[in-house]
Amino acid sequence: MGAGWTVFSAKCPSRASLARIANKWTAMIVVLLHEEPLRFGELHQRVDGIAKKVLADTLRALERDGMLTHGVDPDGHARYRLTPLGRTLHEPLQALQVWAESHVDEVREAQDRYDEAADERVLDGR
Repeated sequence: MGAGWTVFSAKCPSRASLARIANKWTAMIVVLLHEEPLRFGELHQRVDGIAKKVLADTLRALERDGMLTHGVDPDGHARYRLTPLGRTLHEPLQALQVWAESHVDEVREAQDRYDEAADERVLDGR
């Protein structure tokens, strides 16, 4: 940890990094790019539901933060690839992916219980 930075301080520059890393699109992009360098269209196709503008903005921000590079390969196609710094994100972000996929049923059950209780409160006039 450098210079006593803490994300709990409003003035800490690490807050922006944490916000970027915690973004759902960032997590998906990092996990995919860890597997292999990909073209923009390949990323757009594999990250279901992301708008092209959001993908472009996220890739640009990750490049600015030093997490990925964008360059032309010998085959003439431009591809995005993780930098060594970006690769350090793979393990924690993949752990989040595994957790989310492993606990989806439990989360959905909790949501259903919560929604049913909320409905009962509304019907009871509380």
